[in-house]
Amino acid sequence: QVQLVDSGGGLVQPGGSLRLSCVVSGDIFSIYDMGWYRQAPGKQRELVAGITSGGNSKYADSVKGRFTISRENANNTTYWQMNSLTPEEAAVYYCNARKVVAGYPITEYEYWGQGTQFTVSS
Repeated sequence: QVQLVDSGGGLVQPGGSLRLSCVVSGDIFSIYDMGWYRQAPGKQRELVAGITSGGNSKYADSVKGRFTISRENANNTTYWQMNSLTPEEAAVYYCNARKVVAGYPITEYEYWGQGTQFTVSS
C-alpha cells in the first residue's frame, strides 16, 4: 500500500524559509509524478508545483522564483523549498503522488499525504 508522509511545517517569520518533505513508501518512487498542493482556510486546495518522474518541474505563477520542488529518488522523497514567505502563504500543504504508466499519470493510482501546516508570523 502506497503511503505518503508530509513533514516540515511549523512557525516561520515573515521573509523566512522553510523546507517541507514528503516520503513515499510502498511502491517504486521513481515512477511517480509528484506535486505539492496547498489549502488555506476557507479556500480550495490548489496545485502550486509538480515534478514529473523524469525530473521536469512546473510552478504556479504565484510561487515562481521563490519556491522550488525537487526529488531524491534514492531516498523516496520529494521536497518543497519555500523562501521569502509571507503570511498569506501560510496554509496546509499536501504532497501528491500519481503513478506514471506507459508515459501517462494515472488518476486511479493517486495518493495524498496527510498534510503539514505552517504559520508565518513575527
